[in-house]
Amino acid sequence: MQQNKKHLIILGGPTASGKTKLAIAIAQALGTEVLNADSRQFYQQMRIGTAVPTEEELASAPHHFIQSHDAAHPLSAADYETQALKLTKKLFKKHDILVVCGGSGLYLQALASGLDPLPPADPAYRLELEEIFKKEGVDALAAIMKRKDSEKAASMDLKNPRRLIRALEIMHAGPIPEVLKKKEPREFEVIPIFLNVDRETLYARIDRRVEEMIEAGLLEEVKSLLPLRDSAALQTVGYRELFDHIDGLYSLEEAIEKIKQHTRNYAKRQLTWFRNKGNYQEVQDFDSAMEVIQQHLTLASGH
Repeated sequence: MQQNKKHLIILGGPTASGKTKLAIAIAQALGTEVLNADSRQFYQQMRIGTAVPTEEELASAPHHFIQSHDAAHPLSAADYETQALKLTKKLFKKHDILVVCGGSGLYLQALASGLDPLPPADPAYRLELEEIFKKEGVDALAAIMKRKDSEKAASMDLKNPRRLIRALEIMHAGPIPEVLKKKEPREFEVIPIFLNVDRETLYARIDRRVEEMIEAGLLEEVKSLLPLRDSAALQTVGYRELFDHIDGLYSLEEAIEKIKQHTRNYAKRQLTWFRNKGNYQEVQDFDSAMEVIQQHLTLASGH
């Protein structure tokens, strides 16, 4: 049996479920550090709208990948895999267990097991999709996705043109040859859990969080990001709706209601991901999370 076997606790869950507080409590109990895998919290300029941990929370346990990158240069899931793997190798020299926390399922998957290689882009097909978006809008792209794969469409943000275009490109390119599907072996075992709370409580938390973000100055933050509005990092709930408000498409009150609704929709897609991907075990609180973690560690030790 390998001595000091390394374990990566992956804590997922929907937005506003309380993942940050739980990750900190687990890290404190195990004397370890937290890697963020919320793709919205990577960026220095996006503090209010992404609900980054407070200064007090950041001081409670060492954190990584929090406001660590520039929104002008978005961090892809593949980039995150490379950078986070490099960091885990360094941190595992002083810890046997690390905690990764986030709601971005693709980024969690990238670190846990690696991503399947993506096919090369077809410039002609991309141009065709860009023209459709330009002339007919994002709903036309969403309609194409629904026709091609209704199940995948149900799990996607159908208001995000960049993701729709990339997903359609990948489907257009066809399957990847097996010989190309080589991934870097992981030198750790994964303990995948996801935090869930009842829907009524979750939706109430989402509504309250959105109101608190507005009070904290989210509109001013979005105005400061107007020069970067076309960046992939800004194609996200909370920013998109306020850009539309600034453009005169909605009143502020309408934009706030849309943020609440779109965030609830996003939370539903997150829950679908964690229930269907990667054998995540559902937990409700610190005690149930630690029970699952200890079961994994006991099995791994052979006791």
